[in-house]
Amino acid sequence: MQSDPLNDAMSVMKNASSNGKSECVIQPSSKLIGRVLKVMQDHGYINQFEYVEDGKAGEFRVMLKGAINNCGVIKPRYSVKKDDLGKYEARFLPAQDFGLLIITTTAGVVTQDRAKELGIGGKLIAFVY
Repeated sequence: MQSDPLNDAMSVMKNASSNGKSECVIQPSSKLIGRVLKVMQDHGYINQFEYVEDGKAGEFRVMLKGAINNCGVIKPRYSVKKDDLGKYEARFLPAQDFGLLIITTTAGVVTQDRAKELGIGGKLIAFVY
């Protein structure tokens, strides 16, 4: 039994990337995992991913670039206001303008920079650099 599928997905990607693999399989799949993968793809951390139906919960096949140094989920999922994003960037990212905080907002799953542009807050769910 899995208690946090997003955490498992991030661990699989981190371990596969550090071991030099070019592909990994994430299962079970979920909409949240798919949206996080899309943000990572848009910012160049992974090449591409595809959903594969397996008769159960489905799975994602992720093609890695080797660009992931570290990634993980943020627990507990802090609620963050648009003005407080800098504090969390300093806490979870190693340097300024390096890496991403992934936030779920009313506008969807976005990065901290996009949330600042939109002027909205949300809940922190993951980081990657």
